[in-house]
Amino acid sequence: SLTLEEIAHGVEKKIKVNKHISCTSCKGSGAQDGAAFHKCTTCNGAGQVHRVTSTFIGQMRTTSTCPTCNGEGQTIQNKCKSCHGSGLQHGEEIIAINIPAGVGEGMQLTVSGKGNAAERGGVPGDLFIVIEEVKHPHLQRDGNNLLHDLYINFADASLGISLEIPTIDGKAKIKIDPGTQAGKVLRLRGKGLPSVNSYGKGDLLVNINVWTPQHVSAEEKKLLEQLRNSPNFKPNPGKGDKSFRDRVREFFE
Repeated sequence: SLTLEEIAHGVEKKIKVNKHISCTSCKGSGAQDGAAFHKCTTCNGAGQVHRVTSTFIGQMRTTSTCPTCNGEGQTIQNKCKSCHGSGLQHGEEIIAINIPAGVGEGMQLTVSGKGNAAERGGVPGDLFIVIEEVKHPHLQRDGNNLLHDLYINFADASLGISLEIPTIDGKAKIKIDPGTQAGKVLRLRGKGLPSVNSYGKGDLLVNINVWTPQHVSAEEKKLLEQLRNSPNFKPNPGKGDKSFRDRVREFFE
């Protein structure tokens, strides 16, 4: 699991993996001692067997893996008592993984040669890592962009204010202009997440929400009643005020 901060900058993670490892007693050979190997008598050490069969068009020669030694060309007369000749045992390994910046939920990384060990010294498999993102308390991810809902009160929206908002690199100060309308989106360019294996970065989009109190005191109610009939408080959107459709279109462009 990765936080947005780790995704933004890349990180090295050490994970504990339970898997098949080479047997520590026989060092993966499967034999109790070094003299326990003998040439397979079925294939004479070739690892393959040949068969000739007669058909109506003549004789056919086929080659297949030796069933006695499974293609290894040798057999174990004295198997390791710990792994019973497989050369494997269950164990765990601490593996360091370099995770690049910009990875996303569900993305899969492959670490070559760090999967299960193969029988008797064969080529080990690969380890597959699936990325999981930890939910951020204040930021939401949308591709390489980050989204933040900022709530301000009516007075701050009317008079304007400077505020600090969270980013993946700490706090950033923004200015709310006087007369800011609910639904306005501020774009902080380059404050989003990087693309994987790229130099580009997304933006931080701040959605302005003007909070309306659900309960007011008698004194507050009296003040609001005085403001209600003021001509300046009657809705009067101008050409510069974008419609909901325009804001949605701009958001997804």
